[in-house]
Amino acid sequence: MAGLVRYGRSPHQGLLRQWSREDERAVRGALDATGTTAPAGERIDRLSGGQRRRCWLAMVLAQQTPVVLLDEPTSALDLGHAVEVLELVREVAATGRTVVMVQHDLAAAARYADLLVAMKGGRVIATGAPRETVDEALVKELYALDADILAAPGDGSPVVVPRSRLPPLNVPIR
Repeated sequence: MAGLVRYGRSPHQGLLRQWSREDERAVRGALDATGTTAPAGERIDRLSGGQRRRCWLAMVLAQQTPVVLLDEPTSALDLGHAVEVLELVREVAATGRTVVMVQHDLAAAARYADLLVAMKGGRVIATGAPRETVDEALVKELYALDADILAAPGDGSPVVVPRSRLPPLNVPIR
């Protein structure tokens, strides 16, 4: 896995510039930041989905670019691993790097983004702070779905609760 993260330093290599201590520090820092130091010696095909995502993110961080582009970094992850990745992305942004992320999970985007750009059919339909942008009309336009928008306890970020199109089940809850 550490070998994959080392590929993140490829843009910094060249004919006159080979592997350096700076490269080694960048890789170590990326492994530390993503919590992947322990499995660094493992083959990537032996890692869990969450560990793989963090490994790919470590490779991106090792590049040390001022802008980080991520496409669905939480797809196919369980809730726990998705939150780990999103919190890590927030930490990256807190270091002053710009993070641009495609995220189809509107609730996750609303909780972790500073600025939300909602698109449908290749055009921007809304932009702004999530608390000002995410509302019932946006959900309806994006997904043709009725939803309630609630404020999350603690931080007040928008929580999207889809309304069921099916009649309620008459099953008692125990």
